[in-house]
Amino acid sequence: MFDLQIPPESLQETPPPALTAPAWDLTVGLIAATVQLDQRNADPSTRRVGTGFLIDAPRPDGTPRTVLVTAQHVLNGMASPDARIGWRVQMPEGGWKFAPEPLRIRRENGDPVWTRHPVRDIAVMEVSAPPVFARAAIPLGWLAEAEALDAWQVGPGDELFTLGYPRGYSSNTAGFPILRVGRVASWPLTPIESFPVFLLDFPVFPGNSGGPVFWTPAARKAPGAIQPEHPFIAGVLVSEVRPGDEPLGIGIVAHAAYVRETIALLDAPAGP
Repeated sequence: MFDLQIPPESLQETPPPALTAPAWDLTVGLIAATVQLDQRNADPSTRRVGTGFLIDAPRPDGTPRTVLVTAQHVLNGMASPDARIGWRVQMPEGGWKFAPEPLRIRRENGDPVWTRHPVRDIAVMEVSAPPVFARAAIPLGWLAEAEALDAWQVGPGDELFTLGYPRGYSSNTAGFPILRVGRVASWPLTPIESFPVFLLDFPVFPGNSGGPVFWTPAARKAPGAIQPEHPFIAGVLVSEVRPGDEPLGIGIVAHAAYVRETIALLDAPAGP
């Protein structure tokens, strides 16, 4: 429902870096790894828009691999074989320009290139990213595991950030995502087998779907709560609470552990 129509390993992990950089540097790192996904509709004056982010997920043999993560319905709602992924290029004078490229998302027979989680609205696919984006991809270790929110004492009222392209807008002409902030609005958050999603209090718009929901030291936590050892992605924005046609300004977030599970499926043996 966040697709938008608008006008023209064995999961082997690299240990995440310690919190030595300023909080805004860590936030900028997540901004650098977030991209716009879009595809023109049958009416060429409109397009469908979603959000994705990149994870550095080496193959079981240790060779590098960049994986795009988004909500499954973002890609599933794009009927043509090729979407666009919104790469950005830094110019010699220091500025940036938006430089989207085709992204093959369906095979010739119409089958999806992406891999989806069997029950959650999560999709992943390996991408050939420009070197600057491959380097910007977030370490696999920043994806929160199933027990991480308990270990880091994440609870109601804590702030989390999210990145995306609400109503297809970016923060500038270079195509950088818009940073938003919300508060955890549900309890309990775990165990994820019983509570596979949690709520985030912030206004959700078409185009946000597939964006990362994350914590860095710039976000506020309850006084005295444990400070995580590194930034972490808590989950993926997959939907909003909308009784009928009335939006409540509350996002629905699927836990990041399901992203880990979906990435693991990339390395699972093919079926018969």
